[in-house]
Parts: sequence; C-alpha cells; structure tokens
Amino acid sequence: MQQTLISGLSSIADDYDAILCDVWGVLHDGLTAHEGVADALARFRENGPVVLITNAPRPSHPVVAQLKSFGIPETTFDSVVSSGDVVRKFLAEKNVRTVYHIGPTRDLPLYENLPITLVEDPADADAIMCAGLRDDDTESAEDYRAELAGIVPLDKPFICANPDIVVERGGRLVYCAGALGQLYDQLGGTVLQFGKPHDRIYEAAIAEVKRLKPDATRILAVGDGLPTDVTGANRQGLDVLFITDGIHAEELGEPGHPDLDKVAARLAAEELTATHFATRLVW
Repeated sequence: MQQTLISGLSSIADDYDAILCDVWGVLHDGLTAHEGVADALARFRENGPVVLITNAPRPSHPVVAQLKSFGIPETTFDSVVSSGDVVRKFLAEKNVRTVYHIGPTRDLPLYENLPITLVEDPADADAIMCAGLRDDDTESAEDYRAELAGIVPLDKPFICANPDIVVERGGRLVYCAGALGQLYDQLGGTVLQFGKPHDRIYEAAIAEVKRLKPDATRILAVGDGLPTDVTGANRQGLDVLFITDGIHAEELGEPGHPDLDKVAARLAAEELTATHFATRLVW
C-alpha cells in the first residue's frame, strides 16, 4: 500500500467524519505539548468530533487535567476514552474487591469510587493490576523478574492496564506496563490486556464517536505507535495517520525528515498499513 506524506491535517480533513487521536506521543511528550496540536484538533472539530484514545491507566479526568496543564484545553476535543476507563468497567463487571497494585501512586485514581481494597500480598488479591513501573525513571522490566515469577504460580487474573512497552518522555524512552506484561507472559503467566491495540478500548471509543455523531462512518485514527495505534486501527479497519516523530522516530530517519523508504519498510515488516503519515500533528 502506498502511504501518503502530508504536511498537515487540513489536506485530508474533509475526507473524514471523526478522529480517534492518540495522546502521549502525538499531543505531548510527557512534559510539554507539541507545537500546533491544539490548533489542529480545534480546526478539525469544525468537521466532526475528536475523541482522544489513550493507554493511560487512569480514568479520563486526570488525562484531561494533564492536557490542560500542557495548554491543550477541553475545547480542542469532545471526549477522552482511556485504558483506565475500560479497566474500571471490567473491575466493576467482574466484582473485583481486592487488588495487588503494581505501579506508581499517580495511577491510584484507577480505583476511585470503586469498592476495592489494595492489598500488600498478591496471594490475598482477587486480581493483580499492572499499571506501570513504580519508578519508570530508573527501573526496567528486569527489576520485576523475581516479583512476577512469584506471582505466576498464584494463577490470579493479571491485568495489564497499559499495553505500551515504552513512551517518549522529554526526548527519551521510558518503560510502561506493557513491558511488565511482556515479561509476565514470558514467565508463563496469562495477561489480560486493556488499551490499544485491543478491541475493548476501540469499541468504547467508536461508541463515543457514534454518540457524538451517529452518522459518522469515515473515522481516522491518529497515532505514533506501530504495535498499539497502527495495529489497533488496522484491526478495526480504520484509516491511519501515522505520526513518524514519535516513539519510532530514530528508526525512520532523521527526526522531522523521515526516510520514506524506511517508513514503508518498517510498516511492511510489521504487516501494517498507514493511509497517511506526517512528522507531527499540525493543521
């Protein structure tokens, strides 16, 4: 499939009724917003709804607050669907009451207003929640090998609340819950995955699009992650705008100047397609 390099969203906006847009990597790098993204989203909203779809292992409202702190106001999007939202629904449906939490304290809003008690011993838990590394500035998945190896024989539901392996933070890559889920799987455990590229989060996000615009059929997915954003969109049969200056930037040529042959080869190697690609999301 021939991918089209575009200079901005304006060149394809009229072809779509709605956007499902990734957050971390497309809108910001974990520390600051990327230039032009707020304007691009606000302008597209004249065509149709913008639903943000994120693997953040938290409910939507902290995500909205973070975006606002970066200068991306609520007026630039219509709704947010997070991996945390989908996990919370699952916990409620399965009547989970006790959880062993792996992750930083910033992800504790995941349990807000749910009848859940956090326990210190995984053997006492109804489920193991993998939200991330406790200190992603200094740790890697290998720091958790012994802990995870001890959990596998317990045969507890192991919930990976964020399938991302890495994200970019201020120009460097840090590990996410997906790296722990990957190791848990290698150790012989079974992982329940939530977030992109898995179906539950897309079902919720597309339902939001339909709520906002019932006749929307032409939906564009925007993202920078091949194993999450692009894979998920391909599985859903959605067109994709692949942002190259994200987590794969160094693989695809010089940042800001992607090598078109490398982009095509990387997509082909993963058996993925992208309808369009751009260095950053701008109008």
